[in-house]
Amino acid sequence: MIEGHRGTVRRLANLGDPRILAGLAITAVTLWFALRGVSFAALARDIARTNLVVLVIPSVPAYLAALYVRALRWRHLALAVAPIERGAVFRATSVGFMVNNVFPLRIGEVVRAWYLGRESGVSSAAIFGTVIVERLIDAAVVLSLAALVLGSRGLAATGLDPRAVLPPLAALVAVPVVFIVALRVAPGQTIALGARISGLVLPQRWTERVEHLLRQLAEGMGGLRGRHSVMWVTIHTASLWLLISIIPFAAALLALGIDLGGPFQTLTASYSLLIWVGAAVALPSAPGFFGPYHAACWVALQPLGVPKETAIALGTLCHAVFWLTVTVTGLVVLRFRRTRLEETLEAGASPLRDPAAK
Repeated sequence: MIEGHRGTVRRLANLGDPRILAGLAITAVTLWFALRGVSFAALARDIARTNLVVLVIPSVPAYLAALYVRALRWRHLALAVAPIERGAVFRATSVGFMVNNVFPLRIGEVVRAWYLGRESGVSSAAIFGTVIVERLIDAAVVLSLAALVLGSRGLAATGLDPRAVLPPLAALVAVPVVFIVALRVAPGQTIALGARISGLVLPQRWTERVEHLLRQLAEGMGGLRGRHSVMWVTIHTASLWLLISIIPFAAALLALGIDLGGPFQTLTASYSLLIWVGAAVALPSAPGFFGPYHAACWVALQPLGVPKETAIALGTLCHAVFWLTVTVTGLVVLRFRRTRLEETLEAGASPLRDPAAK
């Protein structure tokens, strides 16, 4: 291992970094929550009786399809920066998600912007703005699905008061939507307002960073100008969240023989799993989402009367198939594109730079 690689790994593994400490703490708490009171013998029996064919055959293609559809959506967002071929965007997406699975601090988001810049020769910093826009879109979709799927009946099943939960949930849905619309319609005024507000509570250097980030976001929003791009971003987002992403959860329910009363109930449970897992993996955590992913599966299935051991078995199996599929895909891309892993780590640990910069 070269010295530069060692230095990068040391920076990424700095346990004194408060962000890493927070992630480790959340992982520990969610693992404790997920495994508290679990009979490991029953958990092992549930995993052993799983029909792996029913689980793996639909799930692996679904995870690969999700990577590809994410890449297609990102390509339309990146049109504001430059036209980029599909293969380059898919490779960058695969590498970025692989890095998120094995290294801390979500550096995969930075890595995939850097990697796409490297593959296409365009500005990585400009591309990073489209990554943030993509995340805002996903946040709005997850919150919207939560409001629709949970509804009054779903919240009542969890013991929560719909009147107390649904209004703030609706407000949370509105925040990213309003922000995206404001940046698209009036970017200059939105950036100025954001810088002014941040200047009231943050030091000057942080205010400058906020303003720079808002400018990146505004540049990334350029991909949503024009009906053609907006239409395709909408189609890809809908297919990703309404169809492709629920396939592994539905397959896992069937593979474990979890009978919820019929196809409609299985579909509803699959969406509930998707929403809770989507919200959980947005939390800072150790690499690979260990802990939050498993706890989310238990929270989603507990109101449906699924035993805790069975819910954790489902979370363990879904997570394992997801982690292996995405990680192996990213590593294969690196291998066939003759890219060293230390290059991606250095990119994630350093400020974004343009590919032409030496």
